[in-house]
Amino acid sequence: MKPQLNDIFSAVVAVPFGAMGIRTDGQVIRELVYLPKSFAEKDPADAIAERAMLQITQYFQQEDFQFDLPLADIGTPFQRKVWAQIAAIPRGDVLTYGEVARLVQSAPRAVGQACGANWFPLVIPCHRVTAAGGLGGFSHHDEVDGFHLGVKRWLLAREGVTDL
Repeated sequence: MKPQLNDIFSAVVAVPFGAMGIRTDGQVIRELVYLPKSFAEKDPADAIAERAMLQITQYFQQEDFQFDLPLADIGTPFQRKVWAQIAAIPRGDVLTYGEVARLVQSAPRAVGQACGANWFPLVIPCHRVTAAGGLGGFSHHDEVDGFHLGVKRWLLAREGVTDL
């Protein structure tokens, strides 16, 4: 029997723009993935996946929900520094890649690469980082009418950011 794409996830939860794939490893979240609506929901394989599903659902139901999930210790020291700065951006606010770069004493392109390498979207809200002249890319995608930039637009609009 051919494996299904859902098989790589410990759970898949429906969200307003499609689905979120959840990968766990032991007692931590290894990865969260934005997925199109074509992905079927999948019941959680373990307690951590169930906790992530519950919190993702709560995020979309409660305006100021704060995640509390055990995340795998992955990424380079620089990526973790950028992700920590991004995690501090309040709901409804955005910073440009250049503004984040100044805060972490780096370059905008390096910040953009760290954003694209984010293993934990929503929890680390890279959608709140934009280009100086507009939306910018998202999850290493920059197709104007593509799925990922549609997700970024949707998330920002949900938070009240509509002028990009």
